[in-house]
Amino acid sequence: MRSYQDLFRTPEFTPLFLSSALQSAGQTVGGLAIGTLVYAATDSPLLSAVSMFTPQLAQVLGATTLLSAADRIPPRAALTGIALAYGLGTAVLALPGLPVWAVFPVILLLGLIASLGGGVRWGLLNEILAKDGYLLGRSVFNMMSGLTQVLGFATGGVLVAALSPRTALLLSALLYLLTALGARLGLAARPPRASGRPSIAATWRTNALLWSSRPRRLTYLGLWLPNGLVVGCESLFVSYDPGSAGTLFAAAALGMLLGDVTVGRLVPPAVRPRLATPLLLLLAGPYLLFALHPATPVAAVAAALASVGFGASLVQQERLMALTPDELSGHALGLHSSGMLTMQGVAATLAGSVAQLTSPATAMTVMAGASAAVTVTLVAAGRRRPVPEPQPA
Repeated sequence: MRSYQDLFRTPEFTPLFLSSALQSAGQTVGGLAIGTLVYAATDSPLLSAVSMFTPQLAQVLGATTLLSAADRIPPRAALTGIALAYGLGTAVLALPGLPVWAVFPVILLLGLIASLGGGVRWGLLNEILAKDGYLLGRSVFNMMSGLTQVLGFATGGVLVAALSPRTALLLSALLYLLTALGARLGLAARPPRASGRPSIAATWRTNALLWSSRPRRLTYLGLWLPNGLVVGCESLFVSYDPGSAGTLFAAAALGMLLGDVTVGRLVPPAVRPRLATPLLLLLAGPYLLFALHPATPVAAVAAALASVGFGASLVQQERLMALTPDELSGHALGLHSSGMLTMQGVAATLAGSVAQLTSPATAMTVMAGASAAVTVTLVAAGRRRPVPEPQPA
């Protein structure tokens, strides 16, 4: 599969793409609204960051309990149900008079429900496309995510400033309902990819199998840690510059879009594997400039440049799929998605804690330095030969 036209001619690709775009827009507008609402009520960088990323923290619960369902339930029903649950939960968050403490249980529950989403969606994408089309298809989804974030943060920022965070939350709930409708009407009724009933035991067995391979293990860590630590930097945009947070988020999304276009479409396949480490270092480097407390225009350029480095995830996902049996693709991609989002939530909490004790700019610098250090450590670990197991006499 060599072109974007080939992708959109593939049955079911377009409805999956459009429903995912609506969901991404809903998450973008809703996340900014929640972060702004909580920061206005508490004046706390920590609580603001945690409110935006608590759904990601819940992903670890789903990854250890629910993830076996990603390959064992019909994908259309799963995606429709997840979107409906998010629409209802977001409408609850928009209720007038809802106390701040009540926000966190709701978004924690939504994150638990959403933990299936990545495995179901990316497993279905892997099923819809030919084997050589996954990376190109995933790059289009990442580009769509970047574009909807640019538009969503810009629109959300206008709604929050001109109307209210609760109005933005109602728009987000509507977008989730449209997501559910698009998935139900546009996708075919496919059977589950794997047999058997979902269970916690099945989830643990498959997680252990995937984790037992050292190359897969290092690939997972590379997908989760450097990325997550840099998202910790992004979680502080609201507290770093409350009046221009939407601009900073939009700039970061634009950079991610450019990185995905470059890696997914322009870079030759033979060159891609060599780009993972440089892109991960680029992801962290520009955030070190925040030690100088740059003004909004400079901060926006730094965020955009850094986010080009998110293109590394495409290279790493291609490697993960090459290391994984087809029948485990949904679970493997779900584990990647859940682990990545969990790490983003952990990093947001850590970044908020450091910012609470120091300042948002200092915390962003610390998180960027940690991301670069982790990348270098993983590269060194990948170059070491594994110790051979002793053979029986």
